[in-house]
Amino acid sequence: MRIGISNFPTSYSIRATALGRALEERGFESVFVVEHTHIPASRETPYPLGGDLPSIYWEAYEPLTYLAQVAAVTETLQIGTGVLLAAQHHPIALAKRVASLDSLSNGRVLLGVGAGWLAEEMRNHGFDFKDRWPILREHVLAMKACWTQKDAQFHGKFVNFDPVWVEPKPVRRGGPPILIGATSSWALKRIAEYADGWYPIVMPNFDAQLAELKQHVAERGRSMSEIDITVVNQPADKAALAALSDKGVNRVVLSLPTVGRDEALKVLDAYAPIVEWAKSM
Repeated sequence: MRIGISNFPTSYSIRATALGRALEERGFESVFVVEHTHIPASRETPYPLGGDLPSIYWEAYEPLTYLAQVAAVTETLQIGTGVLLAAQHHPIALAKRVASLDSLSNGRVLLGVGAGWLAEEMRNHGFDFKDRWPILREHVLAMKACWTQKDAQFHGKFVNFDPVWVEPKPVRRGGPPILIGATSSWALKRIAEYADGWYPIVMPNFDAQLAELKQHVAERGRSMSEIDITVVNQPADKAALAALSDKGVNRVVLSLPTVGRDEALKVLDAYAPIVEWAKSM
């Protein structure tokens, strides 16, 4: 079992370099940070968790820039997005940025992606809410082409380009693992088709979802050994983590609040016994 943390990093929270060093010193395996390119000042889409939208949603740093600083002061810490809204970026440009980070970090990028929930944000990027998943799929497949082919090309409904040269290539063969952060039946089918992992928040129906994912993976002629299962925001409870490990979960990502250095280090210190315990599983 690998233990990571997730965070909304801002200008007033623990700095990237301090966080990276602290996580590696305490034996954490990974760090995941969020993305919203912006939050529209006027919106009708409600916050999925209810109530007012927390300000960290528009105050958080751009994730790949932030993770580059983390990578610069660490050696083994995996650096991930949880999640990147890949439909909101041009796939050639994003492929180059991600591959550059992966090369500079010696192959430590974990690319969690999602389609997003904020319709007005998508509209400002020039597409409709209903098209978010088909666009995300084509963007992921187009990036994979850029990462794996010298003369990369892609021809789809939303993405279309003739052969291009995109360098550097990622360190990992095939590119950084793509983890899809969603829990619908449609999302599980998408993981089986074109992703390398699942990045869900564990819900009461997790066992049924996992069984469904296994079915879709088998139907695609793939093995569950190819699917990296990472669950988010679980309590730091040994019994719960052991149960998840028995179900095939590879990584648990604990939550780090958006707080300053001193308070953040206290949270990480409180998690440290769980990190050590998980290494023995």
